[in-house]
Amino acid sequence: MSATETTTLPDSPEDKGGPGQALLIVKDLRKYFPVRGGIFGRAQAMVQAVDGVSFSVEKGEALGIVGESGCGKSTTARLLIGLTEKDEGEIIFDGQGLGDALSLRDLRRGVQMVFQDSYASLNPRLTIEESIAFGARVQGLDDPVGRAHSLMSRVGLDPARFASRYPHEVSGGQRQRINIARALAMSPRLVILDEAVSALDKSVEAQVLNLLADLREEFGLTYIFISHDLNVVRYISDRILVMYLGEVVEVGPVDAIWSRQAHPYTRSLFSAMPSMDPDNRTKTPPLSGDPPNPIDPPKGCRFHTRCRFADSVCKTKAPRLMELPQTPGHLAACHLHDPASGHPKAGQEGLA
Repeated sequence: MSATETTTLPDSPEDKGGPGQALLIVKDLRKYFPVRGGIFGRAQAMVQAVDGVSFSVEKGEALGIVGESGCGKSTTARLLIGLTEKDEGEIIFDGQGLGDALSLRDLRRGVQMVFQDSYASLNPRLTIEESIAFGARVQGLDDPVGRAHSLMSRVGLDPARFASRYPHEVSGGQRQRINIARALAMSPRLVILDEAVSALDKSVEAQVLNLLADLREEFGLTYIFISHDLNVVRYISDRILVMYLGEVVEVGPVDAIWSRQAHPYTRSLFSAMPSMDPDNRTKTPPLSGDPPNPIDPPKGCRFHTRCRFADSVCKTKAPRLMELPQTPGHLAACHLHDPASGHPKAGQEGLA
């Protein structure tokens, strides 16, 4: 198979929007969780887990999502697949809006997810063969058992040895391969990987990452890859989206963000990466303090309480996500890059 050729799984969903249509478009997605208390368990406050998130994913692209724990990455993933019901916003899959022309059943046919905990995401009462074939059987796809055996072989598990085993009888790396095969059994077009390799040994992690790269090319898949490990994100992704406290603060091509982080928060994340140079030691924390309470986030820019460039405008006015003039497709939500923001250092190179 040449580098430009791809194969498809049997019964792959139809490409309704054509090659020019983004596979996934998210507009102003919001999810607030109530904090209940008192005798009657009434909602006393709301956790703003995802607050106005918008982005798109092109067909065949791999989008990496990074940010601190609690920034809304996993909640966004669960909203996209319908495991958590959104409060507001639009989810458009290949030109069809969820709840309009697109049903939740059809969405889950086209979008599958691989979770961080490889053991908890498998039914301990089902054999490996049954786990992989279950979704295809529910969706009425042809030959679910044959499909399961084929995918087991593709992810490096011999069906003769592993088909009748249970999840507790295999290693963590093998269980994650099972989860990948189970997701592919539905013939999805978009696969969401939520910290899918973070619990694996480094040698096994490398094998699974290479497997994911091969599967993406072979089946023409689109990925959303969520991780704390920036090096892993760089390896697997075409673009990076950075989240902070439920909002998107930066998004752009992986090489552009790697060479120039436009948002102070993104720069802090990169500064926290461990260095292989023993002479390059981190003497001061790149980012101090904990993220603010998502129940009552700061007004204006939510990062201003931890930002060394913060000015009075940052405390009152929320920055807009705007494209940087130097790099097409590289966007950041920071007053430093908006000449009209009123920030005294706006437009000065080298600050962020």
